[in-house]
Amino acid sequence: MSWWCTGIRWSDGRPAIGWWQHGPQGRQEGAERSSLLTYGQQLAFAARGERHCLGVRRAGRRTPCPTALTVPGRAGRAQCPDCARLDRSFSVAADTNAADPRTYRVYLAWFGPGLLKVGITAEERGSARLLEQGAVTWAWLGRGPLMAARRTEELLRAALGVPDRIAYARKRAVRGHLPPRSERAAEVAGLHARAAALEGWPESLGRLECEVIDHGDPFGLGALPAPDRVITEMVSGGTVSGRLAGAAGPDLHFADGLVVDTRLLAGWELVEPGEGARGEVPTAGIPPAAPEAAAAQDGLF
Repeated sequence: MSWWCTGIRWSDGRPAIGWWQHGPQGRQEGAERSSLLTYGQQLAFAARGERHCLGVRRAGRRTPCPTALTVPGRAGRAQCPDCARLDRSFSVAADTNAADPRTYRVYLAWFGPGLLKVGITAEERGSARLLEQGAVTWAWLGRGPLMAARRTEELLRAALGVPDRIAYARKRAVRGHLPPRSERAAEVAGLHARAAALEGWPESLGRLECEVIDHGDPFGLGALPAPDRVITEMVSGGTVSGRLAGAAGPDLHFADGLVVDTRLLAGWELVEPGEGARGEVPTAGIPPAAPEAAAAQDGLF
């Protein structure tokens, strides 16, 4: 049975590549594992076979796609339309699970100069959501029930003009040339103060003092080259190789400026490059000045 890649996962501030071993014809729950990544290590891998739907993962368990459908190489999610619809039916982000009883936190996240957003995440997840989004600097704003957190998010969007989404290409484009920590912390703290001064906060949302946290070290930003090429699609037999310089959100940054969005790796069986590999996968360049914008073992992962 094959191990299919599930993309990057962040645990205790460290990136890892997730894997799922499906049962016969993808109809059993299977098993999951992960491979921790170390900055400075050499990686080399090739995609084999076809890209498959990974089904739906909820409450720590993955339900396989009942039809084991294939997924286009350029798709941002390794899910068929039916599994994607089922996934969104339990999604807080899609406002389809308003009865969620968990405690939520509201946060401010900074991705680059002028690139700030407001969002919410379940308190039990800690900072995982911020790592997954590639937030460089961030701070909590408050905590409380889901709908109170959602109303606070809407308040900030309307009153301060802070979006709840930023296109991922904009985050990536500025990542290789960011200002120092003191400047990005000051921008987050300034917005936190403006948000705290607003009237109309829900009474059930407890406010939190400003404590700015920086992900420069977990992402390896100090050694990160400006991204100049981004993989746009994995193809069967296509290979990727290079020295891993850092990781942020779903992205793997290589020392030569190549960026691999691991969302495009999800659903593939990844193997060591062999004679059947056809060469590099398709890439697209990123202008370095876009306006919006230790030794380890060699191996697969």
